[in-house]
Amino acid sequence: MKRTAKLLTLAVALFAGFGTSTAQAADGSFKIGADVVSSYVWRGSEYGNSPAIQPAITYTASNGISLGAWGSYAIEKATDGANGSFRYQEVDLTLSVPVGPLTLSVVDYYIPDMSTATPDLRTRTTRAFDFSKDSSNTLEAQVAYSIGDLSLLAGYNFAGFDPLDKHAFYGEGSYKFFSSKDGFSAKAIAGVGSKYYYGGVPSEETKLALVNTGISVSKDRFTASYVYNPISEKSSVVFMASF
Repeated sequence: MKRTAKLLTLAVALFAGFGTSTAQAADGSFKIGADVVSSYVWRGSEYGNSPAIQPAITYTASNGISLGAWGSYAIEKATDGANGSFRYQEVDLTLSVPVGPLTLSVVDYYIPDMSTATPDLRTRTTRAFDFSKDSSNTLEAQVAYSIGDLSLLAGYNFAGFDPLDKHAFYGEGSYKFFSSKDGFSAKAIAGVGSKYYYGGVPSEETKLALVNTGISVSKDRFTASYVYNPISEKSSVVFMASF
C-alpha cells in the first residue's frame, strides 16, 4: 500500500506542471494529456487491480476527422491466483469521423499482456495490428450522438479476438443532471452489454443485460465515480486526475 501511495504521488508530481496541451496548425491540431486513476474501470469492469497512468494523444484535422492513441499502464502487478502476476497494459487507437449529428468511429483495443494472464489465453499472439481471432487486438465499430446534456454510444466488436465468436455489443447513455456555479457537475451513466463479455457469464453469451451503472462528479481536472455492475455484482469508487 505504501508503495502504491508513493507511486501515485510521483505520478501526480510528474504531471502537475503539465496541463492538457493543444498545438494548433492551419490544417488541424494536436492534443496531448494524461489521467492518473485509482483503478481502471471500463464499462462496469475493473482491469489490472491497480492504480494506472493513462496518456493520450489526438490529432484532429480541420474537417473534424480525428485519430487518437490512448493507453493504460498499471502501476503495480496484479496477481491472478495460480496464473502468477502480470502488469496490465492497454493501447487503443481510434479513428473518428463526424457525419452530421453523429460521430462514427473504429477502435482497436490492443491488450498484449492478457495473453499471459490466464492459461486459456496463452495461445494469443502479442503482435500489434494482428486482427486474427487468436490475436491481442479487438476491433469495435462505434456510433455516438450528443444533444444537450444527453450522450448516447453504441459499439459492436466486428473483428479480432472474440472468446466465443459472438461479436459483443455495448450501448450506453449518460445524462448530466447537475451543474453549479462553483464548477461542480454530475452525470448518471447506464450501459447495456453482452453478458459473456461484460459480466463473465459464458452460458448466456447471446443475452444482453445492464452491466454498467453509476454516477460521476467532476470539478476542474478531478472526477470521482461510483460504478456498479449488476451482472458481476461488484462496485467501485474511482478517482481520476486529468492533466
